[in-house]
Amino acid sequence: MTMIPLAERMRPNTLDEIVGQEHITGAGSILRKSMENKTIPSMILWGPPGVGKTTLANVITQTLQVPYFQLSAISSGVKELREVIEQSTLLKGAVLFIDEIHRFNKSQQDALLGAVEKGTIRLIGATTENPSFEVNSALLSRCQVYVLKSLEKEQLVQMLQDAISKDIVLKEKNIQLKETEALINISGGDGRKLLNLLDLVVQSGKTEITDALVMQVAQQKIALYDKSGEQHYDIISAFIKSMRGSDPNGAVYWLARMIEGGEDVKFIARRMLIFASEDIGNANPNALLLANATFDAVSKIGYPESRIILSQCATYLASSSKSNAAYEAIAKAQKAVSQHGDLSVPLHLRNAPTKLMKQMDYGKDYQYSHLGEGNFIEQEYLPDAIKNTAFYIPGNNARENEFKKFLRERWKGKYNY
Repeated sequence: MTMIPLAERMRPNTLDEIVGQEHITGAGSILRKSMENKTIPSMILWGPPGVGKTTLANVITQTLQVPYFQLSAISSGVKELREVIEQSTLLKGAVLFIDEIHRFNKSQQDALLGAVEKGTIRLIGATTENPSFEVNSALLSRCQVYVLKSLEKEQLVQMLQDAISKDIVLKEKNIQLKETEALINISGGDGRKLLNLLDLVVQSGKTEITDALVMQVAQQKIALYDKSGEQHYDIISAFIKSMRGSDPNGAVYWLARMIEGGEDVKFIARRMLIFASEDIGNANPNALLLANATFDAVSKIGYPESRIILSQCATYLASSSKSNAAYEAIAKAQKAVSQHGDLSVPLHLRNAPTKLMKQMDYGKDYQYSHLGEGNFIEQEYLPDAIKNTAFYIPGNNARENEFKKFLRERWKGKYNY
């Protein structure tokens, strides 16, 4: 017989049992009052993983004792939505919980809109992403947004102590919680991972929980409780490095791994958008345009068709000439700001919208570049303390070699172009 995971066994059944989130669940809170009056609105629960979004949805429906439907945005589409909505029309006060609602595309979110507006269903959506960006405005305007906070160390320790003293299995084992740092650090503040890691450690047969024991068990069995988290970062790293290394084959393989794993299309597209500027930059400015168009396209389409668009962009970026000159330039400039503080803007570069400012020589001696030959007049654009500093060094590629030639002709030896 398969044992139910500890996190599931310890899932709260009432608002008072929920650890953390007192600003939402505490006495006198808007949500608690709504539940007491049995008039909860449609809502979006926004917060990091493992802080109680699904738990809160379950508690709400159990407390109200209303028909309850649950869908995952990863595996459900418009067809499943319509089936639930159709069933809900025959029931009173039905609640639909949608996990990871940010993964629904526009058409899927639009399918919800009418039912929410008419009150056919009361929607509870859970998301780790900012709903202002990921949930369409029409649907968002019909929902109350509740922000769930990351769990504090004291709250995580309380969860551990509650599990040891109250869980039907653990309370019989005389477990001694000697140290908690490793449990908390490895779980990353995710309550669900925290409890399931504790469960793994207890299954090792030891009853005295120390940091050393937790590390030993985690190194042996980490894939059992954190596989998705570990692969999430490792695979996106391999994907980026394959594109940076100009290998479209490696890039499309790791892309396929993410697609098959159900990775958020917007996350993949967002990383390619950053890559287009950070690793290609002015060596091929079209890369940024294509990556941006890709982000827009997959935001509208979603799986499965978006895999084609993602593949086109990834293979293009991998096959493009590379330059990190723009990335290096802003890094150097920020370092200069950190080292030198807020240097004064030279007078000739200042704006002079008033007579007093003109009398103070704001804008004096500024030369309008378009009046010069080739639309260029040499003058100083940096504060005296850092004048002649070259932040942007064009890369060695066809496009940026043209930039270098252009800049050398104008600035001569000033920036050593």
